[in-house]
Order: sequence, then structure tokens, then C-alpha cells
Amino acid sequence: MVGKNDILDRVRNKALQDKIVTAEEAAEFIKPGMSIGTSGFTPSGYPKAVPHALAERMKKTPFKINLWTGASVGPELDGELAAVKGIDFRMPYQTNKDIQKAINTGEISYCDLDLSSSAQMARYGFMKGNKIDVAIVEAAAITEEGNIIPTTSVGNAPSYVQTADVVIVEVNTSQPLALEGMHDIYVPLDPPYRLPIPVVRPDTRIGTPFIPCDPAKIKYIVPSDVTDKVRPLAAVDDVAKKMAGNLIDFLDGEVKAGRMPQNLLPLQSGVGNVANAALSGFVNSKYEHLTVYTEVIQDGIFDMIDAGKLDFASGTSLTPSPDGQKRFYENIEKYKKKIMLRPQEISNNPEVVRRLGVIAMNTAIEADIYGNINSTLVNGTRMMNGIGGSGDFARNGYLTIFLTQSTAKNGDISSIVPFVSHVDHGQQVVDAIVTEQGVADLRGVCPRERAKLIINNCANPEYRPLLQDYYDRALKATMEKGVAHTPHILKEALSFHVRLAETGSMKVK
Repeated sequence: MVGKNDILDRVRNKALQDKIVTAEEAAEFIKPGMSIGTSGFTPSGYPKAVPHALAERMKKTPFKINLWTGASVGPELDGELAAVKGIDFRMPYQTNKDIQKAINTGEISYCDLDLSSSAQMARYGFMKGNKIDVAIVEAAAITEEGNIIPTTSVGNAPSYVQTADVVIVEVNTSQPLALEGMHDIYVPLDPPYRLPIPVVRPDTRIGTPFIPCDPAKIKYIVPSDVTDKVRPLAAVDDVAKKMAGNLIDFLDGEVKAGRMPQNLLPLQSGVGNVANAALSGFVNSKYEHLTVYTEVIQDGIFDMIDAGKLDFASGTSLTPSPDGQKRFYENIEKYKKKIMLRPQEISNNPEVVRRLGVIAMNTAIEADIYGNINSTLVNGTRMMNGIGGSGDFARNGYLTIFLTQSTAKNGDISSIVPFVSHVDHGQQVVDAIVTEQGVADLRGVCPRERAKLIINNCANPEYRPLLQDYYDRALKATMEKGVAHTPHILKEALSFHVRLAETGSMKVK
């Protein structure tokens, strides 16, 4: 158990050392109905000791708080607070199963947001509760001036520290001091005083290596040694390899056509197994001197660095597998030279994404035959995780690509459907869809042509006849009425989802 003496060397402001307390003492400060803003983006860099102590307190005296994070966080925060029914309102992204269940039963009010907008919405006072009462931030250290050195993520922590009435800092000794210097903290001014964000390359440094903080705001400092609970990534199987290969072939064509330089443009990839598999495809590709401007740094980034393929990667969070985490810590001096962590308001910023010409590669729950994408809701109602940063990049990327396997649940679900059950990304922003079956290049193509490309190139062969039959009948019916720009049979548009709900499969038996 880590104590006060274990973090004295990390709390470099001597006056602040008097504020070192136990997690239980700090948790007592939090009152029912408060809005709590925490560090953390994916299960990295989130506070652990104080949330655990708060959950233990809630077991004895039940009450609820509003929880604002950067994105998903680990079990000591989302999981434990959900288990004791301690969350009333949650934003802007999550992956914990207990949180998901509570959201879908209506126990927790959930605001799903584009990640680039969540920090400024908090600063604007738009969110429930209007302001953050307490910011809880994990730190590797506190500087002599009282500024905060983040750990393995930045997320929304700088804005939460800026706007909160009170700051609680968890100094985590499991996080190496070598993380110092990896961060670039920049918080834009709010309108009407906002200025251009001067990032012109992924490696441009525009801010400070710490989160600025008035020492007077720091109410408590809590010792912690609880590690990030990162999750394993699935092995890159044959289906994933085919998908990655199709992606690389598509980009090869772009370079050959003169639409991209030989080292491509900055890459962005979402979080998770499919996204990591997509990045893995670059390791054995011909491409060199690649750059990355993204949200999450996963194992695939380390692979690219080790292979000599990657010059630099900018993100907001380190989100490796357990093996990748160990690999990072053991080689931190090597990797930190090529990795920078920024606030998510900058890593996902539409202005910067558009300026750099980012190649946006994100995953989909499902796509329809016209190119609309559902990233969030299963069968249109059950929340999975949220939109995350996919919208930030999809709407502003130089090239917007969505990837998905053609089927799920052992073939009972087709990822290509007549019409998605929920639209997160309209067909207007989707440039290409990639599955293990192939690529549909949708640029400059009308909806009817899109349908042909998606059915023939991306759908699983088992579902192609069903999709083609639907499209043919929809085209005939709408042509007869003179309304065939985007052919649909309204009674059947969601027929795949109806079959799934009624029989457990989209197949016609």
C-alpha cells in the first residue's frame, strides 16, 4: 500500500505536500449531485484510488454523482461506481458492461458526444449541472509550480482542471516518471477570443508538457499505485488480414493515381481490434516515413515504430494491450521520442484534421447499401459504446474510410443491411467501406451506384442475394412512382433487423 512518504519526491511543490491525504479522506469531500470531471481516455490515465473509496462510501450511504470523463475509463471508476448505482449522468463515451446495462435500462442518463466537442461544452456550461465541481486527475508528478504532469492519457483533464472549483490529484507511483515530456497541453480560448490552432504537422508542439494548475485549487493529493487496467487485443486473424490487405491495396491505388504522396498522409485509426488490425497492415507494407494523427496509441503503433515505418504519432491516450503496455514501459525512452499526447480537443480537432489531410479509418457496427454508417446502437436501440471520435475524423478527413467484417455472431448478423437501424455518419461523408470481401469506393457516386458497389464488393456472399433482391424490388417500386433517388421499401427497410430480433438471425430460414 503506497503512502505519503512514497510520493514526496513526486510532489515537488513543498507547500502542497501538506495536502497529501488518504483516498478515503479525499472521497469524503464529494457530495451527492456533484459533477465530477476525471482524467482518463480508454482505460489509461484515469484516477483509481479515490473512485474506489467513493464507491465504498456509496455502499454504506447511497447517493449519485454526475461523471464526466475523456472517454471510457477503467473498472475502478466506471465499473465500481456503476455497481453501487452511484452515477446519475455520464458523458461522453464508455465501454464498461455495467455502465452499458444501466444506460440501456434507463438507470443512467447518457449523453453521447463527439469527443472533440465535450471539453468545450463543459467550459461553455452546456452540460447537466452547468459546471464541474471537482476534477480528479491522475498524475505522474506535480511540478514545483503546482502544475500537473499527466500519465498515460490527457483526454479532457486540462479543461476540467481549468473549470473545476476544486482539484484532487492522484499521484500514481505505478506510472513512470519518464512519461514527463511526452505531453503537449494546449486549451483553446473560447469564442469570441479563439485563435487558430497552430498544429501544422503531427509532431508540432504548441503547448506545455504539463497541465497548468493554480496550486490554490488543489484540495487534496492522494497516493496511488493501482495500474491501468488495459485490455488484451484479439489476434490478427485471417479475416482481419484480408481486411487490412484490402485497405492497403486501396491506398496503393490512391498513391498511383497521384492523390497522395508516397508516404501517404497522416493516419487516424479508431480504438479496438479491427482498428489495431488495420494499422498492423502497414507494418509489412511498402510504406515508410508514415505519420499518425489520432486518438489512441495501440500496439500497432509500436509495431510500426519497431519496423522503422513510423516517423511520429500524435494522440491523446496510450491504449495498448497488457503485453503492449509492458513493451512500452520497458522501451519508454525509445517510444517517447516518437509519441506525443495532447488534449482530445486538439487530437480530434476538426480544424487540425482538415488542415493535415488525415486519412480517417474507423469501425462500424453496420453499414447500409447506400453508405450510411451506424457506430453506436445495436438494432437501433441498444447503446454499445458511443460515437467516440469517429465523427470528428470522418466529417473532416481527407479520406474517410469505415471498416467492418462482413458478418458478426458466426454469420447470423450481416454488417451490410438495406438500411441502418441508426445513423451516426451519413452517406455524404463516407468515402469508402472496407470489409474482408473488398472495397467500395463511394466518392462521387450516386446512391443507386453506391448500392451496387457495396453489395457486390463488401457484403458477405451469403447475404448478397437478399440484399440484391431488396434493392431490385425497391428500385422497381420507386421508379414507378418517380421517387427513386434512394430506393427503399419502407415496410422492408429494417427487415434484416426485425428477423434478428424475432429469430436471433438475419438469415432467411
